[in-house]
This record gives sequence, structure tokens and C-alpha cells, in this order.
Amino acid sequence: MKTALTIAGSDCSGGAGIQADMKTMTMNGVYAMSVITALTAQNTTGVTGIMEVSPEFLKKQLDAVFTDIFPDAVKIGMVSSPELIEVIAERLSFYKARNIVVDPVMVATSGAKLISDDAVDVLVEKLMPLASVITPNIPEAEILSGMEISSEKDMAEAAALISEKISRNDSEKTVAVLIKGGHSICDANDLLYQRESIVSFKGERIDNPNTHGTGCTLSSAIASFLASGEPLDESIRKAKSYITGALKAGLDLGKGSGPLMHNYALYEKAETCSSQ
Repeated sequence: MKTALTIAGSDCSGGAGIQADMKTMTMNGVYAMSVITALTAQNTTGVTGIMEVSPEFLKKQLDAVFTDIFPDAVKIGMVSSPELIEVIAERLSFYKARNIVVDPVMVATSGAKLISDDAVDVLVEKLMPLASVITPNIPEAEILSGMEISSEKDMAEAAALISEKISRNDSEKTVAVLIKGGHSICDANDLLYQRESIVSFKGERIDNPNTHGTGCTLSSAIASFLASGEPLDESIRKAKSYITGALKAGLDLGKGSGPLMHNYALYEKAETCSSQ
């Protein structure tokens, strides 16, 4: 069985972070492992507390995973301090990790800030250059590119700027950038910039206000398909199809922006069997 590792914060309400990642990876056919960067006290209405792990304990978690069950892909989500980012970058380089997907989580769906200002620079300088692809949403892409994004043309320009910014000059590797268009631009279409090539991934906008953890889910699904040997383009297409199904299922939990139905395929299968 192929394996995938998520390095991210824990969401005690189960809709985002480590919990969403592991549900997504499991539903997409890979063995899921986790390294926790922080505990959060949060639910569908917001984040009320964040408690980081120490850099030393983060390193112990990474070593425990990589020395026993080496991951075929790695997804990185919420990392809120420079010290933790540096540990992750050093360990991933040391173990020569592959198929790295970086979701630059900066702001929660509820609007809560999840990363310190000084951590953004370290993220760009040390962690993002290791990635196969990074998956910012529009607000995150605006921060990373330093420009306002209000059209598909802007998305393409921003993606090129971000890729150039994070790709190492001393390497032939170019980091791909997938900008997610779910923030009122290009409907639900995403744009991938890869080696000066631009691919648009058409998406169906679902009338569902419950979008807690959509970014975590998409990046984890991409990592799952990369772990299974799919090329990046196809991994993104399959990931978008999965998240569309999870939104269409219409799960409605909590008092705020609720979670997706990560196990919708199992639920549909159970309903089919019970009706026969």
C-alpha cells in the first residue's frame, strides 16, 4: 500500500487540519500518517486557542515516521512559527522526501490568523523550495506574490511570480503553483503554473456554505494521488473531483461553516446496499 504523511495542526472538531487530511488520504486509497505541529481549540465558528509542539518534539515525530514507514508523499499544512518550519525543512531535506505538497495555511475559514508574520519569510525561503507544488488560495497568493488578484489573468501572473520567488536558482527544479479560485474569482476554477505552462482546472461551484477544511482536503487529496504514482495534472483533477463529491453530499454540522463529508462514497455505498 502507498503511504502519505500529513504535517499539520490538529482540529479538535475534525473538519480541518490533521483530521481532515487523514480522512481524505484514507478515502483516496493510501495509508495515512501524521506529524502534529500544534493543537488547536477550534470548531466551525472559530479558533479559540493554539498550542504549538516544541521543535525538539516535532523532530522526534518526523524521525519516527521516516525511519520506519517512509512516506510516498508529504502534505504540509499549518506551521505557525519559524522554528518549526526550519525543523521540517531540515528533516525533509535530510530524508530526501518526495512528492511534497505545501498548503500555505495562513488564515482559517473563520478568519482567524494561523501563522506569525516572521514565519511567512522562512516558509518561502526554506520550505516551499522543497515542494513539488504549493496550493495557496487567493488571499494567500496575494500575500506571497505581493499583488492584488481580481481576475484569471491576475492569477496566472501571481502564480508565475510565486514560482519564480520560491524556485531555487541553483537547481533545475521549478516549484509548481496551484492557485485556488474559490474566493469569488473564476468560479471554482483553479490555475496551475508549472515550468511556464499554465493549465486551468474547471470546477463546479457547489451551493454549500459548509466549507470548513476545503483547502486541507484538496491538498491532502493531491498528495494521495501523487503517492499513488499519478502525475501532477491528473492528481489535481482527481482531487477536485473528490472535493466536489464531498461538498455535494451536503453535510450540515455545527453552528458556523461546517465540515465536508469526507466519507461520502462510503455513505452512498451503504445507502445503495440498504435499498437493495
